[in-house]
Amino acid sequence: MAKSGKSSALPQALGSGLAGAVVLNVVHETVRRIRRDDAPRMDLFGERGLRKLFDKAGVAAPNHKTLYYMTLAGDLLSNGLYYSFIGRGKNAWRRGALLGLAAGVGGVLLPGPMGLGKAPSNRTPQTKAMTVAWYLLGGLAAAGASRLWSKARK
Repeated sequence: MAKSGKSSALPQALGSGLAGAVVLNVVHETVRRIRRDDAPRMDLFGERGLRKLFDKAGVAAPNHKTLYYMTLAGDLLSNGLYYSFIGRGKNAWRRGALLGLAAGVGGVLLPGPMGLGKAPSNRTPQTKAMTVAWYLLGGLAAAGASRLWSKARK
């Protein structure tokens, strides 16, 4: 097998991005069950966004459980694709940190202007800090997965 090649870059980027998304979602889901008062509830933003889409389409939204699972799947897909931009190479750690920080700051600042409310990521200073930290962690997990993938190929 070749040491490098463009044919392996896409699977590596997508796989590493998915790894970052899984870490992000596991942390979100775990901590929201432990710290009910101040944990970010990014799942609520996803559910609200899906409800808006169903409303615009003139279709009744599914029940809460189905909507939750649709949101979780959408989170894994969208965050996985986002984190796949970290790519591979020596600068993966820097790109992972920058993309993770950008996503976290966006998670705090953008939902309000998008009409999704503010409280799920903006409730307390701790909520804001956790939101940024978890997206940063997802970016670093994706970078770490990419670096491990590169080392395994050598």
